[in-house]
Amino acid sequence: MPLVNMKDMLAHAHRTGYAVGAYDLVSLHFLEGIMEAAECDRAPVILSLAESHFRHFDFTLAMAATVAAARRASVPVAIHLDHGESLQSAIDAIRLGCNGVMVDGSHLPFAENVACTREVVEMAHGCGVPVEGELGYVPGVEGEDAKLHPGELSMTTPEEAAAFVAQTGVDFLAVSIGTVHGRMQGTPRLDIERLAAINARLDMPLVIHGGTGLADEQYRALIANGVAKINYFTALSDAAAEAIRRNAAQGAKGYTGLTEGVHVAVEAECRRMNALWGSAGKADACLAACRPWREVEHLIIYNVAGIDEAEALERAEEGRRVLGAIPGVRRIEHGVALRPDARYRFAWLIRFAAPEVVGNYRTHPDHVRFADEKFRPVAADRISIDYEVG
Repeated sequence: MPLVNMKDMLAHAHRTGYAVGAYDLVSLHFLEGIMEAAECDRAPVILSLAESHFRHFDFTLAMAATVAAARRASVPVAIHLDHGESLQSAIDAIRLGCNGVMVDGSHLPFAENVACTREVVEMAHGCGVPVEGELGYVPGVEGEDAKLHPGELSMTTPEEAAAFVAQTGVDFLAVSIGTVHGRMQGTPRLDIERLAAINARLDMPLVIHGGTGLADEQYRALIANGVAKINYFTALSDAAAEAIRRNAAQGAKGYTGLTEGVHVAVEAECRRMNALWGSAGKADACLAACRPWREVEHLIIYNVAGIDEAEALERAEEGRRVLGAIPGVRRIEHGVALRPDARYRFAWLIRFAAPEVVGNYRTHPDHVRFADEKFRPVAADRISIDYEVG
């Protein structure tokens, strides 16, 4: 149940003065460590999967485990696509279970970033999913992710931030005020005055990318000036790598020996940040302030007339392909009754990401075309129902 609406989660953090850790995971070791930290600390948490990391794991398989971990949690959890590369990336992420998405247009000129982000917002909001935008550029300096973010630092201005939010409708904004992806070199220099001005203009949850390596007082200053979500990966990666090196130094040889305790190292680093960012102990209050994330199932049982069973099944397969591509559709199943004398012979079971998808699905041109041309003319004898999945 504690998979919750991410917009509600970050609104609570913004309103009450703490930040939620958005911890990027790249393996089950990371997923276990992040969730164990959240449970031990009673902290809300965002399980973040970055498209730039997909070369390290199968996104579909990783999402299955991530959704399962979120569903069994006792603390508030959201699942976020980080640094998505396209509109299709966001559609695929929602289909697999993400309830927050971010497609990164920060490297584009302002107008192109607006157009790209607005397209994602229109699609995702139709699925009930909030969207993070990014304005300004956070470069990579050193470390595992640095090479994925080439280019020079470009800081966010309050004026462009206000225009960007107004023109795109994003729910959260990632800003550039001096952090970097990867490891900091030397003493971090953050423009807190700039952040304060952005926060005064927007009064919405702000996001920091490149959250590793700041001083404790800098984290506190970020949160005091509107930051409600901090992306965090490099320090987790370093902690995991150190655990592996320690095991190797102690004579471990095989994979399981080398990776022994990696999840414990990740957990320890997450717990350190949960305490520093103020999210520890906030789970119950956050749960009370958040709507649970409810998926919807659309069930149709029906008979056909004018076509035989073989053609009915061919049309069902076409429907599975066409309808399954509509944004917000998570899964489509079609079946035939076990008993040949059953009152209804066929059934569709379609799972939607959220209640908001129902109306958009019904009016989507691909659904209208398939229903009007291939389904309704031969399936007048049918019953349908939409119900929330608890």
